[in-house]
Amino acid sequence: MSNFTIWALCALLFSTVRGFSHEDMKDALLKKLDLKELPKIQKRDLENLVIPTHIKNKYLSMLMLHNKRRRRSLPSLAGILRGIPGNADISGEVMYSDTTRQRLVFDMEARIPDNSEVTMAELKLFKKAPRKLPVPEKRKHRPANNARVSIYWVEVLENGSNRTSLVDSRLVPIVETGWKSFDVSQAVQYWSKAQRKTPLYLEVWIEGERPGSYAAEMAKCVHFATQDPADKTLHGKPELVLYTLNLEEYGSRGDCEPNKANDVCCREEYFINFRELTWTQYWIIEPAGYQAFRCAGGCKQPKRNYSYGERTCAVVESAPLPMMYLVKRGDYTEIEVAEFPNMIVEKCGCTMDNISIV
Repeated sequence: MSNFTIWALCALLFSTVRGFSHEDMKDALLKKLDLKELPKIQKRDLENLVIPTHIKNKYLSMLMLHNKRRRRSLPSLAGILRGIPGNADISGEVMYSDTTRQRLVFDMEARIPDNSEVTMAELKLFKKAPRKLPVPEKRKHRPANNARVSIYWVEVLENGSNRTSLVDSRLVPIVETGWKSFDVSQAVQYWSKAQRKTPLYLEVWIEGERPGSYAAEMAKCVHFATQDPADKTLHGKPELVLYTLNLEEYGSRGDCEPNKANDVCCREEYFINFRELTWTQYWIIEPAGYQAFRCAGGCKQPKRNYSYGERTCAVVESAPLPMMYLVKRGDYTEIEVAEFPNMIVEKCGCTMDNISIV
């Protein structure tokens, strides 16, 4: 795709007054991928689908960069981010555990205060020292000093089956011990929009830092306290830490007040669930959905506009979103990863003829 085409796409999205609608998103994805129509992806195309390691690593790199950008855009932690009053940590339970997989469950009932917004969520797991010394390295093997620990949100479907979505992944040193934190903000977002009446389910996967049997064997030395049923200490429980923004006390970074009519230009929540849209449920693998936001409210009009046109509430800052998706190449289905620009509304403002004046 040429630089001019990307620029034209960006200009198109910035000129959208209310933000990103489903049709806007569809058009943007097709233009980014240089497609004239939606790919004909069926459920059977997902059967026996294996995500290549290099594709997964590329998506993980984009996801980590995306999470860093999002954390930088949060309000100052001084006085604004705070744990849930009374008990910042929500203790979870372990439903299932073996050497490489864990299923965790958290009771979220009444955990998020009214008129508040979850700005960040962390899963904390206590890593124990290796039970045994790592197997001696052989000269033919490259050293393997880390294991890759990935966190997945588990969506429980109506038919009783499960579907997972990757929310964080990082390398954990094999010999270190202590608390390890993982960013599960996306998982809490998914849960709050899709399954708020049910518990929050997370899966922990422990894998080798690279392909190969030696790295996989070394990864088995990583052991969390949650994998030990006999551990009755506080370390033996998974902890979920929620940080919330009190909207009544602090406002919301130019965001609209929830459940109120907003006459002034502001940014309101607008969650796009890829798993519920018929044209994305099989096409887009990751993420399961995301908080796109959109602009709402009006702008005061000058008594004389000097033919500049009407001031409107529009997107003035936006952010990209990394995505993993399927592409059809003849009879074959392949997996690709790309970062799509202007998918998330960062800031709304009053513009005149699409020229920001905030």
